[in-house]
Amino acid sequence: MEKTQIAELFGKGIDCSQVVVGAYAEELGITREEAYKVAAAFGGGMGIGETCGAVVGAMIVLGLKYGHFDTEHMEQKDTMNEKRAAFVQKFQKKYGKCGCKELLNYDISKSEEMQKILEEGLLFDFCPEVVKDSIEILKSL
Repeated sequence: MEKTQIAELFGKGIDCSQVVVGAYAEELGITREEAYKVAAAFGGGMGIGETCGAVVGAMIVLGLKYGHFDTEHMEQKDTMNEKRAAFVQKFQKKYGKCGCKELLNYDISKSEEMQKILEEGLLFDFCPEVVKDSIEILKSL
Protein backbone atom coordinates (compact mmCIF):
# COMPACT_ATOMS: atom_id res chain seq x y z
CA MET A 1 0.00 0.00 0.00
CA GLU A 2 1.33 3.41 -0.96
CA LYS A 3 1.82 6.25 1.49
CA THR A 4 -0.56 8.48 -0.50
CA GLN A 5 -3.33 5.83 -0.27
CA ILE A 6 -2.82 5.64 3.47
CA ALA A 7 -2.97 9.44 3.81
CA GLU A 8 -6.22 9.42 1.79
CA LEU A 9 -7.74 6.88 4.17
CA PHE A 10 -6.65 9.04 7.12
CA GLY A 11 -8.40 11.98 5.48
CA LYS A 12 -11.58 9.92 5.33
CA GLY A 13 -11.34 9.07 9.04
CA ILE A 14 -9.77 5.61 8.85
CA ASP A 15 -7.07 5.32 11.53
CA CYS A 16 -3.61 3.80 11.44
CA SER A 17 -4.60 0.59 13.23
CA GLN A 18 -7.52 0.11 10.85
CA VAL A 19 -5.36 0.57 7.76
CA VAL A 20 -2.88 -2.07 8.92
CA VAL A 21 -5.54 -4.67 9.75
CA GLY A 22 -7.54 -3.76 6.65
CA ALA A 23 -4.50 -4.43 4.47
CA TYR A 24 -4.59 -8.06 5.66
CA ALA A 25 -8.36 -8.59 5.80
CA GLU A 26 -8.58 -10.86 2.76
CA GLU A 27 -5.57 -12.94 3.80
CA LEU A 28 -7.08 -13.32 7.29
CA GLY A 29 -10.46 -14.37 5.91
CA ILE A 30 -12.36 -11.38 7.25
CA THR A 31 -14.06 -8.50 5.52
CA ARG A 32 -12.53 -5.03 5.41
CA GLU A 33 -15.49 -3.87 7.50
CA GLU A 34 -14.67 -6.47 10.18
CA ALA A 35 -10.99 -5.51 10.04
CA TYR A 36 -11.80 -1.83 10.48
CA LYS A 37 -14.20 -2.53 13.34
CA VAL A 38 -11.84 -4.78 15.29
CA ALA A 39 -9.06 -2.19 15.04
CA ALA A 40 -11.21 0.93 15.43
CA ALA A 41 -10.40 1.71 19.06
CA PHE A 42 -6.63 1.63 18.66
CA GLY A 43 -5.82 4.61 16.40
CA GLY A 44 -3.74 7.39 17.89
CA GLY A 45 -2.31 5.06 20.48
CA MET A 46 -5.81 4.17 21.71
CA GLY A 47 -6.63 7.86 21.48
CA ILE A 48 -4.27 8.64 24.34
CA GLY A 49 -0.90 8.51 22.59
CA GLU A 50 0.18 5.16 24.00
CA THR A 51 1.36 2.28 21.74
CA CYS A 52 1.25 3.41 18.10
CA GLY A 53 -1.94 2.27 16.39
CA ALA A 54 0.05 0.85 13.48
CA VAL A 55 1.91 -1.39 15.95
CA VAL A 56 -1.33 -2.44 17.64
CA GLY A 57 -2.82 -3.15 14.20
CA ALA A 58 0.16 -5.36 13.45
CA MET A 59 -0.38 -7.20 16.75
CA ILE A 60 -4.03 -7.78 15.80
CA VAL A 61 -2.92 -9.20 12.43
CA LEU A 62 -0.38 -11.48 14.12
CA GLY A 63 -2.94 -12.63 16.67
CA LEU A 64 -5.54 -13.41 14.03
CA LYS A 65 -3.02 -15.23 11.86
CA TYR A 66 -0.86 -17.02 14.43
CA GLY A 67 -2.68 -16.73 17.76
CA HIS A 68 -3.43 -19.70 19.98
CA PHE A 69 -6.99 -20.46 21.03
CA ASP A 70 -6.99 -23.69 23.01
CA THR A 71 -4.81 -25.48 25.52
CA GLU A 72 -4.17 -28.40 23.15
CA HIS A 73 -2.05 -26.33 20.78
CA MET A 74 0.12 -24.15 23.00
CA GLU A 75 3.03 -24.42 20.56
CA GLN A 76 1.03 -21.96 18.48
CA LYS A 77 1.54 -19.41 21.26
CA ASP A 78 5.31 -19.80 20.83
CA THR A 79 4.98 -19.19 17.09
CA MET A 80 2.90 -16.05 17.66
CA ASN A 81 5.32 -14.79 20.32
CA GLU A 82 8.25 -15.26 17.91
CA LYS A 83 6.42 -13.31 15.19
CA ARG A 84 5.51 -10.55 17.66
CA ALA A 85 9.09 -10.27 18.90
CA ALA A 86 10.39 -10.15 15.32
CA PHE A 87 7.92 -7.40 14.41
CA VAL A 88 8.79 -5.29 17.45
CA GLN A 89 12.52 -5.75 16.85
CA LYS A 90 12.25 -4.61 13.22
CA PHE A 91 9.95 -1.72 14.08
CA GLN A 92 12.18 -0.51 16.90
CA LYS A 93 15.27 -0.87 14.72
CA LYS A 94 13.71 1.64 12.33
CA TYR A 95 11.94 3.96 14.80
CA GLY A 96 13.58 3.31 18.17
CA LYS A 97 10.24 3.28 20.00
CA CYS A 98 6.65 2.10 19.71
CA GLY A 99 4.76 4.82 21.59
CA CYS A 100 2.64 7.29 19.66
CA LYS A 101 3.70 10.22 21.89
CA GLU A 102 7.37 9.31 21.50
CA LEU A 103 7.13 8.81 17.75
CA LEU A 104 5.32 12.11 17.16
CA ASN A 105 6.94 14.07 19.99
CA TYR A 106 3.43 15.28 20.79
CA ASP A 107 0.44 13.94 22.70
CA ILE A 108 -2.33 13.27 20.18
CA SER A 109 -4.92 13.27 22.99
CA LYS A 110 -4.35 16.96 23.75
CA SER A 111 -6.08 19.31 21.31
CA GLU A 112 -3.28 21.90 21.32
CA GLU A 113 -0.69 19.20 20.59
CA MET A 114 -2.91 17.61 17.95
CA GLN A 115 -2.95 21.02 16.28
CA LYS A 116 0.87 20.94 16.20
CA ILE A 117 0.77 17.45 14.69
CA LEU A 118 -1.48 18.76 11.93
CA GLU A 119 0.52 21.98 11.43
CA GLU A 120 3.76 20.06 11.06
CA GLY A 121 2.16 17.64 8.61
CA LEU A 122 2.96 14.62 10.76
CA LEU A 123 -0.50 13.07 10.50
CA PHE A 124 -0.50 12.97 6.71
CA ASP A 125 3.23 12.43 6.10
CA PHE A 126 5.01 10.73 9.00
CA CYS A 127 2.11 8.56 10.23
CA PRO A 128 1.37 7.09 6.77
CA GLU A 129 5.07 6.19 6.53
CA VAL A 130 4.86 4.35 9.86
CA VAL A 131 1.74 2.49 8.67
CA LYS A 132 3.40 1.60 5.37
CA ASP A 133 6.47 0.30 7.19
CA SER A 134 4.31 -1.73 9.60
CA ILE A 135 2.53 -3.40 6.69
CA GLU A 136 5.87 -4.14 5.03
CA ILE A 137 7.38 -5.55 8.24
CA LEU A 138 4.39 -7.88 8.55
CA LYS A 139 4.95 -9.04 4.96
CA SER A 140 8.56 -9.89 5.84
CA LEU A 141 7.41 -12.17 8.65
